[in-house]
Amino acid sequence: MNAGLAEARGSGSIPAMTSLARHASGSLLLAAITAVAAERRPMTFADLAAFHRVSDPQPSPDGRWIAFVVTDADVAENKTASDVWLIPAAGGEPRRLTSAPKHDRHPRWSPDGKWIAFDSNRSGDFQVWLLPVDGGEPHQLTTLSTGATGGVFSPDGQRIAFVSSVYPEFSEKPFAEADQANKERLDAPDKTKVKAQVFTQLPVRKWSELHDGRRQHLFVVGVTNGVAAGDPRNLTPGAGDAVPWSSTFSAGDDWVWTPDSQEIIHVPSPLPVREEAWKTDHNLASVNVATGARKVLTTNPAADGAPRVSPDGKWIAYRAQSRAGFEADRWQLMLLDRATGTTRSLTPNFDTSVEGIAWAPDSRTLVLEAEDKGTKPLWTVTLAGNDVKPLVTGGACGEASVTPDGQVIFSRSRLSSPPEIERAPLAGGTPVALTRLNAGRLGELALNEPESVTVKGANGTPVQMWILRPPGFDAAKKWPLVFWVHGGPQGAFMDSWSFRWNAQLWAAQSYVLAMPNPRGSTGFGQKFTDEISHDWGGKVMTDLMACLAHLEQQPWIDTTRMASAGASYGGYVMNWFQGHTDKFKTLVTHCGVFEFHSMYGTTDELWFDEWEHGIPWEKADFAKHSPDQFAAKFRTPNLIIHNELDYRVPLGQGLALFTALQRQGVPSKLLYFPDEGHWVLKPANSELWHTTIFDWLKGYLKP
Repeated sequence: MNAGLAEARGSGSIPAMTSLARHASGSLLLAAITAVAAERRPMTFADLAAFHRVSDPQPSPDGRWIAFVVTDADVAENKTASDVWLIPAAGGEPRRLTSAPKHDRHPRWSPDGKWIAFDSNRSGDFQVWLLPVDGGEPHQLTTLSTGATGGVFSPDGQRIAFVSSVYPEFSEKPFAEADQANKERLDAPDKTKVKAQVFTQLPVRKWSELHDGRRQHLFVVGVTNGVAAGDPRNLTPGAGDAVPWSSTFSAGDDWVWTPDSQEIIHVPSPLPVREEAWKTDHNLASVNVATGARKVLTTNPAADGAPRVSPDGKWIAYRAQSRAGFEADRWQLMLLDRATGTTRSLTPNFDTSVEGIAWAPDSRTLVLEAEDKGTKPLWTVTLAGNDVKPLVTGGACGEASVTPDGQVIFSRSRLSSPPEIERAPLAGGTPVALTRLNAGRLGELALNEPESVTVKGANGTPVQMWILRPPGFDAAKKWPLVFWVHGGPQGAFMDSWSFRWNAQLWAAQSYVLAMPNPRGSTGFGQKFTDEISHDWGGKVMTDLMACLAHLEQQPWIDTTRMASAGASYGGYVMNWFQGHTDKFKTLVTHCGVFEFHSMYGTTDELWFDEWEHGIPWEKADFAKHSPDQFAAKFRTPNLIIHNELDYRVPLGQGLALFTALQRQGVPSKLLYFPDEGHWVLKPANSELWHTTIFDWLKGYLKP
């Protein structure tokens, strides 16, 4: 891990120490290292905001170049901006290709490597733009009133396909007429003082937006020498979405061209459309680009997704779940034979969920992303199946693709470093860091490596937990503890960087930070994940308290200064702790579930609540684990954060918790963001979020 960290950081203090080692004695080297460590300082929010956010590496068709996205925060303006960058795949200096004041993202190469298509909102709504790689300014390709995103060239380079959210009633009209009708519909709310909307089916809301009736359809437009040839054409008219609206069922691009450029494979919404709010029945489908003929390719009653067609065109690799209605079921890697239509699993005994998928050039090997006990390695599997092997381990890897010469390009982060782009041979070997955009700042900071421990949870089952010590940690002293609980609940704390809940920044406040992975956590086998459903206050709480007991036994933990914090399901646990333990001096609840009945009726993902708890009028003990049932016992001071645009765990949950605490005189504070959803994303909002939390904790833990 230490070697990997040094490589990821790249420049900064590491090269200086290497040079010193060549010319100095061992004692002099030790003194220099000690001096450098002493000069490093604790991390601040300003550091977190200043880190470059590196993502979406895309190799050129010949494998010589990598386009990627860098997003930067502007705290003063309370916004972020992103640009497309380029770096040689063999290594070298990166250079910025775009410099819009807004967002340039999703770079995708033309087959001849001369153009990069990307999304940009520099002209207003997001549209598809084209950038000449050899030089020159980008120009706008699409001008749809409903926007355009996710542009991808066809393999023959003659078309670009993209997604636009259109009103279905206009989707079958000629383009010019339909786009004018869409424009009038979009402008209509500004022409009247009445802002009311009428809904006739669920979902009413999606993540952080009202469902205004538009649907995500696939379009194609001809392109010649970087110029649009004709009007865009809607390939998927009708009442449903052509790609999933919920990120739950997404793993990167949710549609793909076939190598012959004749079809697009995509993942339409469940049918009938009126049932999509409580069904997870996504299937693969194809649409013929010339004729518009559509065909359903899979009939699995659970979710299928993330289609990837092999380079030779014979196979479609995709992810599939087995249990209908369960969004956290194990995703297996499936293989569809395009000639026969038969399918089989390549990972029947691989007991973790497959995330990203990438084909090798030989159409015989695939690279996978999948969690493993608090990390997310890259893996390989062949067409033979059931032969999954680790390729890159350590940290959290993602966004993998394979170049024609067998190099795997991917991003990787750790708890001690934000994402950067790396390269590793598909045949096996040591990864090489390609970008080091954050190395200088990392070299200034005192960041500790996390420790992984395992404790016995409910029924003696092993439970993994990360422990991160603060800068300047001295085991001879007593330190306050902050005990995190992750959301999901089917999720995990991994050896990965976060720009929202950053472990290093919390530890820098002079707290020991604990990050347990109890029942419900992913990456520890599907049985472990399953054992939280219908049991939110059961075995998972035994696991958490066992982890806390382990920490209490450490001589360097001050058991009189312990706090706990969590978001979403983690926020639910804070509310459960309120009625079930007095071990914590204070609690921090971010967008947490408080009352099961109203949560069921207002959340945007109905299938989730129905799997986790059932249907209220069908299940007599539906609310047995609802924290509001124990409100009379609430005594612990509590900071509550909830956001107006959170439609996953709606605002009423936080308001009801605050009311219960205030009514009983329990010290409490509510931080409310009118312009955020389930996550706090805007930089200045994030600064206030951190400041409020750290000030609140300081008052009770006195670090």
